[in-house]
Formats: sequence, structure tokens, C-alpha cells
Amino acid sequence: MSIFAIILLIVLGIFLFIVEFLLVPGVTVAGIGGAILMGVAVYMAYTTHGNTTGNYTLVATLILTVGIGAYALRAKTWKRLMLHKDIDSKVEVGLEDGAIKVGDHGESITRMATVGKVMINGIIVEGKSQRGFLDQHTPVEVIKVKNTQVIVKPLKKE
Repeated sequence: MSIFAIILLIVLGIFLFIVEFLLVPGVTVAGIGGAILMGVAVYMAYTTHGNTTGNYTLVATLILTVGIGAYALRAKTWKRLMLHKDIDSKVEVGLEDGAIKVGDHGESITRMATVGKVMINGIIVEGKSQRGFLDQHTPVEVIKVKNTQVIVKPLKKE
């Protein structure tokens, strides 16, 4: 096998390792293929060109693999691929500002099979029934306000 073919196998193996690290994380075909290609190249250098050339090939392959891998991970590769946007929104903002309090009355918008939608003070929120199932349009009273939902009980019909 010629030196050119050995170098080509090593370069292709290093390329597959870089693909493994940057694009396809985990142990996949790219990483295993890269290791096999580099192993075959070093083995062929030993068998066709002798121990001295094989040793140089082995050391050069190790240095190139570690050096190119470190450069790819340290370079601004991640900054170029990264999304530069912060998300600072909140879920169910109406519950945090005191718009719904314990004792407020409202109505179930959907059938509540323990959980459903209720409208309280003009705000539609997720509600949880304290006592089982509630039909749609049942008058309810808030007994507890949680982070993103309210616990309700049906109002007694008079």
C-alpha cells in the first residue's frame, strides 16, 4: 500500500472522528468507522513499510487526532452553531399577579374530569376539581391557587 493511501485513510478517519464529535454525538458508525480506518492505516504502514515508518505513522496519527479534535472543540465552532436567543416568557401570568384569589367565583368552561378549563374573573385558566367530575357551565368557587392552575369546588345550588 502506498504512503498516499495510508495518509488518505488517516485523514478520512480523523474527518469521521470530527463528524462524530460535532454532528453525531455518541458512539455511532462515524466514530467506529474513523477508528477502523486509522487502525487499518497504521497497520498497513507497519506491514508494508517497516517498524520505523509504522512508529512515525502511529505517533503522527495520535498527535493529529488529538490536536485537530482539541482545535475543533476549542475553536468558535460551538458559538457559530449556537442559537443566541434567551427565552424569558412566563406561563399563566394571570395567576401570579393576584387576579384570581381564594373565594372568587367562576364557571367551568369545559367538562372537568377532575381537570379542565374554568373562567374566573374573565380569565380562562386550567382548573382542577376538588370533588370528581363537573359538567360544563357549572358554577365553581376557588379554594386554592397554585402556580399554573386553580383548585375549585362546585357551588351549591340553592
